[in-house]
Amino acid sequence: MSSQPLVLLNGEWRASAGSTTFQAVNPRTGESLPGVYPLSPWSEVQAMIQAAAQAFELVRAWPGSRFAAFLEDYATRIEAAAPELVAMAHAETGLPVEPRLSKAELPRTTNQLRQAARAAREGSWLRPVIDTAANIRSVHAPLGPVVVFGPNNFPFAFNGMAGGDFAAAVAAGCPVIAKGHSSHPGTTRLFAELALAASVATGMPPGFVQVVYRLDHADGEKLVSHPLVGAIGYTGARETGLVLKAAADRVGKPIYVELSSINPVVILPGALAERRVALADEYVSSVLMGTGQFCTNPGLLLMYASDASRTFVTTLAEKFAAAPVGTLLSAGVLRHLESSVATIQSAGARPLCGGTRASGSATSHANTLFLADGKTFLTRPQELQTEAFGNVALVVLVEDDETMARILASLEGNLTGTIYSAADGSDDDAYGRIEPALRQCVGRLLNDKMPTGVAVSPAMNHGGPFPATGHPGFTAVGLPAAILRFTKLDCYDAVRENRLPPALRNENPGGVWRSIDGVWTTGNVGA
Repeated sequence: MSSQPLVLLNGEWRASAGSTTFQAVNPRTGESLPGVYPLSPWSEVQAMIQAAAQAFELVRAWPGSRFAAFLEDYATRIEAAAPELVAMAHAETGLPVEPRLSKAELPRTTNQLRQAARAAREGSWLRPVIDTAANIRSVHAPLGPVVVFGPNNFPFAFNGMAGGDFAAAVAAGCPVIAKGHSSHPGTTRLFAELALAASVATGMPPGFVQVVYRLDHADGEKLVSHPLVGAIGYTGARETGLVLKAAADRVGKPIYVELSSINPVVILPGALAERRVALADEYVSSVLMGTGQFCTNPGLLLMYASDASRTFVTTLAEKFAAAPVGTLLSAGVLRHLESSVATIQSAGARPLCGGTRASGSATSHANTLFLADGKTFLTRPQELQTEAFGNVALVVLVEDDETMARILASLEGNLTGTIYSAADGSDDDAYGRIEPALRQCVGRLLNDKMPTGVAVSPAMNHGGPFPATGHPGFTAVGLPAAILRFTKLDCYDAVRENRLPPALRNENPGGVWRSIDGVWTTGNVGA
């Protein structure tokens, strides 16, 4: 790469007009990495928006097969460049090469791209509906250029230039402006080079994929509220996400934000009696996986107070203290984690281990386990639900059913909620009391498994009530549902047959809802 800061703008790598630059930092050593990246001025960002809008005018009526071809070509190029991508992401994030980056996250990324390609080709996300009696028809259509903000903790699977939001937007037929995360600009740059090559090879217009590495906060607000931007996908910190959401909301722009989640886990007494040792290992492994830097990290554990649960907590603390301490993604993550730890402790939780920085890499924090009782939690529920993004968890020992009900009612919206119960059915009554309240505040409810993994399945919901996400009806993972975020519903009333989109014409081969004499059915049943 040239030492001169470059941006991908309208199909070309161009020298940035910005005068401010930055470098990625190796979080294990604290040393700056090679490669200089620009802070783009507004004029540059505006040129990207214009280029994306021009690209959209060209592709908006293209069949899904065109976008599928791009996504498949891109996935193949990523696999060929895997060693370089893995080495770069490892240097920029400190995440382990194996199994995390090479065996798990990169294959998941190419799998997502290929799933998006299949969805684009088959067109199930279009959801055409035909009312033949009234001659009214509707279908989903691409919304326009999409801006994707990627997070720091998934340099591949959620990268603005390759992750799930990118794949879903492209499958819908939307050009993408990727906002690369400042923690791994080199990884984003490699993806952008591959995406540009795939774009050229499959005949996409120049402005279909573009990347900006960093921009002024005020310009970020202008970007998400620009008239030519169709929608925004954002995964990251709550504070920044809320600022962008407010800017987009002011002008009515759809913005899908994933912001914060502590993913409560409830272990009922029967489950604890049945498999105490296995549960301790499962919980510790899930909390400390990836140094706790998962949006599905189970940061809150609820149990009924008893001698058995107190013994279990002692075991957890011993395992936390004995486990290796991992590297956090950046100095900024470490500062935020220390602030969260201070908030949780000042609200009345007692640290059983950790609570301070750790020696070793430049960005390490000791594995930390807090303990509080249910009544203490209810005195400061907001502070004790602070997301500690890292290797930190809070255990709450709950005195009785009434306290448990009040705690569950106080929980914010979360991505996931988990209940462990006895296999012999002895916890079923308690499960019946707890499940409705937990179900109401989570997007994905789990039984007897930790929530850390997010399968790329059509049935997956990676979403939930605020502040887990900005809208409880949509998911960031799972196709074709994730595609709908970047679409609009087009209705055609008495429009002539030859003027309709192909999916709404009478000769459509199937997959549509049709009404014949007021009876709705699916498939090709004639006009």
